[in-house]
Amino acid sequence: MREVAFIKQNKEKWLNFEQAIFGKTLKNPDELASLYIHLVNDLSYAQTYYPKSKTILYLNNLAAKAFQKIYKTKREDTNRFVHFFKVEVPMIIYEYRRYVLYAFIIFLSFVAIGALSAANDASFVRLILGDSYVNMSLENIEAGDPVAVYKSGSNWGSFIGITLNNLYVGIKAFIFGIFVGLGTAMIMLYNGIMIGAFQYFFYKEGVLWESVRGIWIHGAMEIFAIVIEGAAGLILGASILFPKTYSRLTSFKMGVKNGVKILISTFPFTIAAGFLEGYVTRYSNSMPNWLSVGIIVITLSLISFYYLIYPFILNAKLKQTYAII
Repeated sequence: MREVAFIKQNKEKWLNFEQAIFGKTLKNPDELASLYIHLVNDLSYAQTYYPKSKTILYLNNLAAKAFQKIYKTKREDTNRFVHFFKVEVPMIIYEYRRYVLYAFIIFLSFVAIGALSAANDASFVRLILGDSYVNMSLENIEAGDPVAVYKSGSNWGSFIGITLNNLYVGIKAFIFGIFVGLGTAMIMLYNGIMIGAFQYFFYKEGVLWESVRGIWIHGAMEIFAIVIEGAAGLILGASILFPKTYSRLTSFKMGVKNGVKILISTFPFTIAAGFLEGYVTRYSNSMPNWLSVGIIVITLSLISFYYLIYPFILNAKLKQTYAII
């Protein structure tokens, strides 16, 4: 069958199915599952006979959205909060995994730029961090406590202030994605260059290890969360630039919805990072190495597993459950 005839034959069925997914005209999960089987068969046929066609992209995207809706309506766990973090967000992360990769590449590139700039320009660190902060840090290094800045203020006050600031940065990184992703890139540029210059400063002063074992107690989750929030902003920007088979408005709505869900998922990690910065980091210089390194490894492992490993595990599990090809 020619592809044109294949599309003409199934076009009405696909449009009805699209209405069922995005227009919520079908509320019966069994009826939706039945239509889904037909869709998967059409996708399989298209992959076999029209391997380079855009029809495959369209059907594959419909199948992914249908899968999420079917699983949502048939799930055994009725706790909406648990389902959100256990299934919904990981599946969105899996669907947009390329944007998570892009966010890491962009952010780490800016970190490298910050470090290289600091290495080649003695005034760069002061330009980025400010004279007062650099002078204070030099005094702390001379006093034998490079990260003494984290001891200022009360535990509770530091926790609240730091957490609110980090939440603000994350929300801004997402919202600025509306400027076709460029706003998000600017937020990542500023934070990435600052981190690169910041860490090089401590390296130059010979206290890199002391700074790492202190700063990254909270920084592992804090910075990782910013990158994920950056990915959400890139998704928002891409929904405007690349609507695919959808209208630009529909694509934008999907980008906002999925981006907000990813953004919200980072909040527990951001709050945990704020708690660690307010209550734990200030004691890093008196901790044994194994304890500070252990905290860094555990926090980094938790957030890495949730965003980089668990989505793939869950996707494989659900594919096996519902026999998705």
